[in-house]
Amino acid sequence: MGRSIKRAAIIGSGIMGSGIAAHLANVGIATLMLDIAPEKLTDEEKYKGLSLQDKCVRNRLSYRSKQALKKQKPSPLTSDKSLELIEIGNLEDDVTQLGDMDWIVEVVVENLDVKKQILEVIDKHRKKGSIVSSNTSGISIEKMVSSCSHDLKQNFLGTHFFNPPRYLKLLEIIPTKWTDPEVLAFVRRFGENDLGKGVVEAKDTPNFIANRIGTYGLLVTVKEMLERGLTVGEVDSVTGPLIGRPKSATFRTLDVVGLDTFAHVANNVYEQVTGNEKSIFKTPDFMQTMINNKWFGEKSAQGFYLKRKEQGKSFIFQLNPNTLEYEPRDSLKTKATELAKQEKGSKRKMKALLSVRDDRASDFVWSVIKPVLLYSADLVGEIADDIISIDQAMRWGFGWELGPFEIWDALGFEQTFDRMVEDEEEIPNWIKEMNANNKKYFYYPKEGNMYFYEQGGYKQQAFNKKEINLKLTKEKHGVIMKNTGASLIDVGDGIACLEFQSKSNAIGMDILQMINESIEEVDKNYEGLVIGNQGNNFCVGANIAMMLMEAQDGNYFELEMVVRQFQKAMMNIKYAKNPVVVAPFGMALGGGAEVSLPASSLQAAQETYIGLVEFGVGLIPGGGGNKELYLKQLRNLPQGVDFDLQKIANKTFETIAMAKVSTSAQEGLENGFLNKQDGISVNQAHLIDDAKQKVLSLKRAGYQALKREKVPVVGESGYATMLLGAKTLAYGGYASEHDLKIAEKLAFVLAGGRVKQGTFVDEQYLLDIEREAFLSLIGEPKTQARMQHMLMKGKALRN
Repeated sequence: MGRSIKRAAIIGSGIMGSGIAAHLANVGIATLMLDIAPEKLTDEEKYKGLSLQDKCVRNRLSYRSKQALKKQKPSPLTSDKSLELIEIGNLEDDVTQLGDMDWIVEVVVENLDVKKQILEVIDKHRKKGSIVSSNTSGISIEKMVSSCSHDLKQNFLGTHFFNPPRYLKLLEIIPTKWTDPEVLAFVRRFGENDLGKGVVEAKDTPNFIANRIGTYGLLVTVKEMLERGLTVGEVDSVTGPLIGRPKSATFRTLDVVGLDTFAHVANNVYEQVTGNEKSIFKTPDFMQTMINNKWFGEKSAQGFYLKRKEQGKSFIFQLNPNTLEYEPRDSLKTKATELAKQEKGSKRKMKALLSVRDDRASDFVWSVIKPVLLYSADLVGEIADDIISIDQAMRWGFGWELGPFEIWDALGFEQTFDRMVEDEEEIPNWIKEMNANNKKYFYYPKEGNMYFYEQGGYKQQAFNKKEINLKLTKEKHGVIMKNTGASLIDVGDGIACLEFQSKSNAIGMDILQMINESIEEVDKNYEGLVIGNQGNNFCVGANIAMMLMEAQDGNYFELEMVVRQFQKAMMNIKYAKNPVVVAPFGMALGGGAEVSLPASSLQAAQETYIGLVEFGVGLIPGGGGNKELYLKQLRNLPQGVDFDLQKIANKTFETIAMAKVSTSAQEGLENGFLNKQDGISVNQAHLIDDAKQKVLSLKRAGYQALKREKVPVVGESGYATMLLGAKTLAYGGYASEHDLKIAEKLAFVLAGGRVKQGTFVDEQYLLDIEREAFLSLIGEPKTQARMQHMLMKGKALRN
């Protein structure tokens, strides 16, 4: 049966329900959000003379939740336009609309009886064959639906989104014994391809996969902290990036999640397990006292950490679990932590950290990692069918860089096994069998494929056909060419991919060289080029450390050459014989945006933060970004419509001068960094393949290389108009004298210099005056101070 989901309903408009509704709207699904009709009027409603029968009263809960989406930080919306796809209502007046829905998601209170009642209501009004799911963090999926109709049972499963749904990739899907396998397969495909999720199939056990292991790991960490006499700050200093976990580490994570929420999840397992496992999931007494005191964390402005102001400055204090008083935050520094900090990459850091024995930090980390590895191994088969599902769930749901079995491999299977034996740990039988049969790893790559251990042997890992893994592709096909900054890779079907691989993918001469050589190679031997990678971010800009050093040494000849080469490389992207599609994701800032703008087309990840941010370091874009953003704004205008050239120039000026960063690809479209011909990939894992398909589509459509174009500019009068706006800000105290100097240079470049309004000028002319402006600014002491501050502090300096 062919299925599609065009309309969805969310039952329950709380933080989770409204977050799921926002995510569905972000990907273009019309969504109905329902909640209960209130039984009492608020004081405000009484003052307005409203009654319980008024629609605005009856829809109060869903209306407030929808409005709250606009205020939440980080925003659950990729664009305010997403709100237009969310319709609101209540479970009494609008319940019949459930008959029009393709998918209904129940997201009500975590209470089995309440969920069963809601599902019975849904059962009465849904259309036959529609998919129904429950979002729960651990209540039995099978028990919820036990008394419902056979058709609902066949089309029902758990769909556990992680909060916030827009940002956390994990979606656990939990079938029951009645779930139709076709429904399960469809929801997996839909979750990956349309919702952009990493989908993992879990079994109907307490807290499923990620929350079961994650909660266990957090409580083990608390237990070991108390036994070893460590502080909250010391624990967080070694359980974050040093071991491949988020910066929020352990206790900052609990503050963000909310201690009350965490305790509820932990208690769910506590009530359903026995023995030693039960004792681990018991909420420690001091944490229960915190809950009683309503010290939940961020939402109560007090938890494991407390921010205080003293003498006009903000300080962070940590909770002492023994006294429940706050004291200055500290960290743990030992020989092991110093060794780990010198290494690059999570695997090497963790291995270095654990290589030192009789060290407070190393011994503590081993004491919290070891039980998680053993616990995860014990649960294979109980909570998930394979090790991949467990590792993926922890990476996608808790932000771990490595899942438990990936950690085990990183530390060395034999070394870790032997150390556990030395510690007289009880090791699961299947792990003992692995060791006895000389199977020394859980995963291994071979001929461009990945294999994982399962039931005595190794099985090839299956990937979504839209997922191109560049690392495995290089292992299978090698590279066409490479240098220290980038590699050119054959990704099949006559398409090559240029992968940046410098630190933070910052652009230096090596990358510029590879751009030029790659385009030359592709124009001769390939159908087209993708510029993309699978690092943490697409590109954070040019190498400002290198530029600052050259400027401070007075090497302006070298700087002029670098900027000229940057401009040349960007023009080569624009005028390549074959299509060049750039695939930005994460941060695509400064030079990253400049690489993107001249491409034949963009294929951006939904979570793309794109902007020309050079103003923040006292510069203007130097690689042609001013011109290309201006031209992109012009191309975004409907054909045949008269336009005001000054408005386009003003908008471009404002975007660059305010260093605006679009916080999603959709917002990038609204800000002119993308146009309607560009594509957006909801699932970042599919980005390289989507970009590849776009190249092939352009080629099939008879792609012709662009011809050099003339650019209409606003000239001297437009320059004066733009500058007037900047001076107004300066006079009002919103811009410094140096800001004004940068704005003058930017306005001059965008205006096309000293020409008449409406003049058509050569692109090279605009590049020349841009380069001159860039070089004059980088010689300014205040600009160099801004660059230095950004390198040292990671934020802009106002001077």
